[in-house]
Amino acid sequence: YPARDNLDLLKWGIFFAGMLTIAQFSFWGNYLPRVYPLHLRGTGESFAANIGGRMIGTSAALATPSLTPLMPDKSTALAAACVVLAVYLIGSISCFWLPEPATEDPGDD
Repeated sequence: YPARDNLDLLKWGIFFAGMLTIAQFSFWGNYLPRVYPLHLRGTGESFAANIGGRMIGTSAALATPSLTPLMPDKSTALAAACVVLAVYLIGSISCFWLPEPATEDPGDD
């Protein structure tokens, strides 16, 4: 395991995991202001962060132990990987139904 045997590999892994974690929020400043009008912008962004990030995201903590008994050798790591894959696929597929934002400057509508 890199965490025990190779500290340099662990550092690079943490760096890339951090980059991927931050990259998923890169749309916040570009997409959300164009989708929500000015008077709803704070509400829309808060809803997206709290429902999508906290409520749905933390449900993985319930799904992983529920799937563990169904995995070969009762592998928690495999159950976690299945949950991550499911979230990734659902997110990637649902992106096709996002509304196309207006092309004009969001400004003070």
